[in-house]
Amino acid sequence: MEKRFIIYGILGWTMEILWTGLGSFLKGNLMLSSVTYLWMFPIYGLAVFLERIHDYIEELPWFIRGVIWVVIILSLEYLTGWLLKSFLGRCPWDYSDVTPYHIQGFIRLDYIPAWFLAGLVFERIHKALNKILT
Repeated sequence: MEKRFIIYGILGWTMEILWTGLGSFLKGNLMLSSVTYLWMFPIYGLAVFLERIHDYIEELPWFIRGVIWVVIILSLEYLTGWLLKSFLGRCPWDYSDVTPYHIQGFIRLDYIPAWFLAGLVFERIHKALNKILT
């Protein structure tokens, strides 16, 4: 489980760096500046606990699974953002000034398609890890 935690943490960081770098490029920043937070490593690492959910839902149609992942990911993003704000006084990511499609600055509703896709990609990563690590 520890190896998977580390792998998911690193993959999450990588995904976030690529995503924010692409976002900066689309805004005209040719330096491709990216942003992530140290807090994100353990948050992404916790994806190891979502593997059981994947095992449970993997026979469902892909669209239903994608919707399930969106609900789970947005819920976890909201929860971890709220917890960090409660303990640190602020959430490292705050979408309040970035988009009108946010909920209390913790989650972005316009990211639903990205999280839908990320959930389905996560399933493939989980299957690959099962082959590699077992």
